[in-house]
Amino acid sequence: MDKYFQKSVFKLINRALKEDIGSGDITSLATIHPSQQSVGTVLVKEACIIAGVELAQLISQLLDPSIVCTFSVKDGDHVSANKSIGKLTGSTVSILKAERLILNCMQRMSGIATKTNILVKIIAPFGAQLLDTRKTTPNNRLLEKWAVRIGGGVNHRMGLYDTILIKDNHIAAAGGIKEALKRCKAYIKKEKLSVPVIVEVKNEKEFAEVVKHPMVDRVLLDNFTPIKLNRIVVVNKKKKVLEASGGINKTNIKLFAQTGVDFISVGDITHHIESIDISLKIH
Repeated sequence: MDKYFQKSVFKLINRALKEDIGSGDITSLATIHPSQQSVGTVLVKEACIIAGVELAQLISQLLDPSIVCTFSVKDGDHVSANKSIGKLTGSTVSILKAERLILNCMQRMSGIATKTNILVKIIAPFGAQLLDTRKTTPNNRLLEKWAVRIGGGVNHRMGLYDTILIKDNHIAAAGGIKEALKRCKAYIKKEKLSVPVIVEVKNEKEFAEVVKHPMVDRVLLDNFTPIKLNRIVVVNKKKKVLEASGGINKTNIKLFAQTGVDFISVGDITHHIESIDISLKIH
């Protein structure tokens, strides 16, 4: 984990702990002696690709450095149902403060990693890579995209600031693809930017306009059928990196991968999260 990413994760953890604990865990303060020590066992109740292990250790470290947080698995491991995977040893009050944040993060991240991994395995034989999108939970994008990577996927842009992605609304507002590309080229030159440029197209005519532009790094083929994608891949002759998107899910993703596109982006892996059942029991 690089320093910038770690710093961002620490900020997120501190914000989440403040949200949950506020001025104090009054239930634990009212019922548990401050000096009491316990062991909290983390149990995964359903098979999954586990994610959030490293994060759980960071949460316990930030909350109370005296907590000993150990796991028998690492992020990205396949875990079978009803398996004990880790322990938190230390102050009972501190463990209970950390419990909900750790479980919330691990449950959601493991759900994303598991769904991502299922799709990755389907498309891998065809050479395609799975991309996420910006369809993430507000203020939680960092963790959700981390989970995608753990599951074997690839992150699309983190936000509006790191990649130029000219979509249909930009094209409509600019008055067409030609004008949008012209303005984009001028802006990049003026601001001396060095960022990827991706352009979304909705038909073969738009693709023909974009593919010849040297500034464009990737073409996003939105809502193309597999048959139309096949034609585009043949015409493209590997001149541009191709990304398929729109209406793609577990049942049809193989058809899109078979076309030979380089990337397939699926918003469903982060905006429709099916959390994994994970619990923590004090003893």
